[in-house]
Amino acid sequence: MGLYLCVFDGDEEIDGVEFGAYSDFNALRDFIVRELEAGEPGCRFPTFVQHSDCDGEWSIAECERLAVELAEIIAALKSVQARDFASDWQMEVAKSIGLMPRNAFESFIDVDGECVLERLQVLVGKALLRRLPILFQ
Repeated sequence: MGLYLCVFDGDEEIDGVEFGAYSDFNALRDFIVRELEAGEPGCRFPTFVQHSDCDGEWSIAECERLAVELAEIIAALKSVQARDFASDWQMEVAKSIGLMPRNAFESFIDVDGECVLERLQVLVGKALLRRLPILFQ
């Protein structure tokens, strides 16, 4: 089962990020806990790390906090050594587009091969601009 994070305005989908499997989302969060939170889940990035990955949402207030957390996470991961992709599908997508991650930030991709944290950052920006929550589907 895959995780899709999206913003809707009524019936209109504004944007979405297809994360891959729930395990891919959790692999990213586990990496952040290990590398940036010294093994203490949520001590620095509670909005991103501690939110349930099942159906739900990041509220507007949570998106405001998430925007700050993502900026810090992205900056930090750009200085962390690249790591192996979490899934076989990620390796295949990366190979098909010639992606060779230079750092940990580039080591986490969405189903289109784009840096998933950057895509999420854009999604958060759109959610905040429209004052809408991000839905977990």
